[in-house]
Amino acid sequence: MATETPRTDRGTLDKAADENFPVAPFFLPRAWRDDLMAIYGFARLVDDIGDGDLAPGGADARHLGVPDTDADDRLLMLDAFEADLRRVFDGTPRHPLLLNLRPTVRRRALTPEPFLGLIAANRQDQLVSRYETYDDLLAYCELSANPVGRLVLAVTGTATPERIRRSDAICTALQIVEHLQDVAEDLARDRVYLPAEDMKRFHVTEADLAEAHAGASVRALVAFEAQRACQLLNEGAPLVGSVTGRLRLLLAGFVAGGRAAAHALSAARYDVLPGPPKPGRLRLLREVGVTLRGEG
Repeated sequence: MATETPRTDRGTLDKAADENFPVAPFFLPRAWRDDLMAIYGFARLVDDIGDGDLAPGGADARHLGVPDTDADDRLLMLDAFEADLRRVFDGTPRHPLLLNLRPTVRRRALTPEPFLGLIAANRQDQLVSRYETYDDLLAYCELSANPVGRLVLAVTGTATPERIRRSDAICTALQIVEHLQDVAEDLARDRVYLPAEDMKRFHVTEADLAEAHAGASVRALVAFEAQRACQLLNEGAPLVGSVTGRLRLLLAGFVAGGRAAAHALSAARYDVLPGPPKPGRLRLLREVGVTLRGEG
């Protein structure tokens, strides 16, 4: 039986509805849904710590044993969160979302590495705010995104080297698309996930990213990066056909979510500066069908 998540932490889990991909849809077996939501709770909370988006009141800091006076120190909070994560594997964690994760870790024989990767990505966000090359960005996605797909494969007992490779391509693509949707929001946090070498190539400056609407150069740059993401989605899409049943539908949802978000960027003519373009439900369902048929 899954551990009941305290109501005080429902706000973290409720953010699943805003993701570009399905987190734990109703058609999955209950045990999978419980485990995927437990993993999502971890991933969402570590991102909220890294972004300074924790719920007001300081409950998360208190759960982690961090004094109220240090609750705004993101690196300190991430250190405390990592220490509590390690208790998931050897002891009793303090934070309710990590306590909820412990049965999943034991049931699925999960290892610490993918969880530590997500924490490392958020540490990197505190220390690195610009990426010089596309390869540098891919290395960041190896920490910030790819562990999630690997955990999905581990939970469902379907991990193989080839599936992991395909999954990594999908997860990296989803991360890149999210960065493209959130250019303005990220800049407000003093972060730029557009590779500097590409900005130079397209004659885009950070001042251009601070405008109310994207000019032609910014739109061309966003379109270029979106095409890269779509190529990664296409590279990863055969993962869907390598599995069967409800897992196949879940993985199709991941690919379709990325493709639908990329279409939303195109429909907005790559003007991402007023706010993140979001796909409609009909487009998402259409992309699910295309992905399941292997037409993408």
